[in-house]
Amino acid sequence: MTPRELHALCLSFDAAVEDFPFDTETSVFRVGSRMFALSALDARPLKVNLKCDPEDALRLRAEHPGLIVPGWHMNKRHWNTVTADGDLPDRLVRELVEDSYDLVVAGLPRAERLRLDRP
Repeated sequence: MTPRELHALCLSFDAAVEDFPFDTETSVFRVGSRMFALSALDARPLKVNLKCDPEDALRLRAEHPGLIVPGWHMNKRHWNTVTADGDLPDRLVRELVEDSYDLVVAGLPRAERLRLDRP
């Protein structure tokens, strides 16, 4: 997956926005006030931190050693760092980004979820 594809994917979800709260290089993608992905899109290799169900996070790390690792500078139980431009299929990266978005939306207050048509 290219940086442009990752950027477009993250912004393709309902109410997703990008901001730069940490520095000018790190894109943070949010829904509501909550982060679902962050990445230095100019970095090589391209990596993205994504929220993940804790059990799935462990399984994914075991299935893809070195490509999916505990989230860098994040809660390692709930976040993975995914190498997006490596040997992982683009389809898997897309699924992981979507799962991250869905997990964050599920944690939003009900009124915000309803505005997103995701009760």
